[in-house]
Amino acid sequence: MVSYAMGYLFDKGNSEDIVQDIFVYLWERSESINIESSLKGYLFVMVRNKCLNHLKSIKITDHANVLAMGTILDEAYDLEGFSAEDKSIIYNQVLKIIETLPGKMKQIVKLRFIDNYKYAEIADETGVSVNTVKTQLKRAKEKITHSLVSVVVLLLSSQ
Repeated sequence: MVSYAMGYLFDKGNSEDIVQDIFVYLWERSESINIESSLKGYLFVMVRNKCLNHLKSIKITDHANVLAMGTILDEAYDLEGFSAEDKSIIYNQVLKIIETLPGKMKQIVKLRFIDNYKYAEIADETGVSVNTVKTQLKRAKEKITHSLVSVVVLLLSSQ
């Protein structure tokens, strides 16, 4: 959750404080809180809202909706509205981002998306569990999404 908050605040100290505040809030109100959806979703919405409130309190606004772009990219990577040239730029940027990933994560991503290996095949090839493969792919997706936000914003602003 601290990493998620960092995506909004770009400040580890404030991100840690916000997450800690959320847990204190939940602890103090544990008797009265009724979460009807997923706990994970509830927590991440709380982090997002608290981050946005913090940014607002220090007079930082997001008129270009840059912070919302991460959510847009994460929902489906729907690139249909982009030209072939823009898609090529995004694809090449993804390849560059993959090259910057940590060693094992980069290997797992390449095996999955470039070589089309299945999870079990990747686990056998890399000597890790299938769950580790899934975790590494999830983390890689988050890193790629976060890194692509600025590229997509630039492409959208030039349309």
